[in-house]
Amino acid sequence: MDIGWIITLFVIGFVGSLISGMVGIGGSIIKYPMLLYIPPAIGFLAFTAQEVSAISAVQVFFATLAGMFAYRKDGYINKSLVLSMGISIVVGSFVGGYGSKFLPDHVINLVYAILALVAGIMMFLPKKANEDADYKKLQFNKPLAAILAAVIGILSGIVGAAGAFITVPVMLVILKIPTRVAIASSLAITFISSIGSTAGKFMGGHMLLIPSIVMVVASTIASPIGAKISKKLNTKILQWILAALIVATVVKIWVDILT
Repeated sequence: MDIGWIITLFVIGFVGSLISGMVGIGGSIIKYPMLLYIPPAIGFLAFTAQEVSAISAVQVFFATLAGMFAYRKDGYINKSLVLSMGISIVVGSFVGGYGSKFLPDHVINLVYAILALVAGIMMFLPKKANEDADYKKLQFNKPLAAILAAVIGILSGIVGAAGAFITVPVMLVILKIPTRVAIASSLAITFISSIGSTAGKFMGGHMLLIPSIVMVVASTIASPIGAKISKKLNTKILQWILAALIVATVVKIWVDILT
């Protein structure tokens, strides 16, 4: 076992999870392309899209669990929002996670690219939420939230993501959820979603033990650190960080698909 390979995976997991804790995503939007491109770029064996999506699914489970605990005492996690979206998204993510075994790698990459593109566009649409509203009295369209979560679950389950990188923009733009509530609640929703996608990937037979363990250790350490940093940052800065990450990923994935 190459120690350099282990260190590379740990750094990918740490950086991705640090950022995921800051902006309320599971980290797949960052780690999916990093796992796909960085190991072969520095001389290690490349993972397939199926393997990357399976590793991502396990990592997201633990990253969001750690991040969620970091937010639990601040009152930003809206239980009604988590319940409305969580049930739908876990069913959808299981369907997508298991169903991905029947899809070729290029289709998985295409689904990821489309999701990232939609998320990127949504981050630049106007947000109408009242950032100073009483978080405990938050109102939103529950049926719409459940439907959107189911669709997100299916598509994100295919790529081993829990869907937070699209869930957060959906919350901000369509459901008009305040930024800090969207970030904290999305971690809880993403954790629920990752249960379905992880189970689906495991049953699909694409799980890799050692890479998954390395990524989980990195995630458990880095995600709470990112969550603590997030509490000290302006909400506009958090939105721009997430937007920049999504745009960079969209450009890279689509360039690879079209060339």
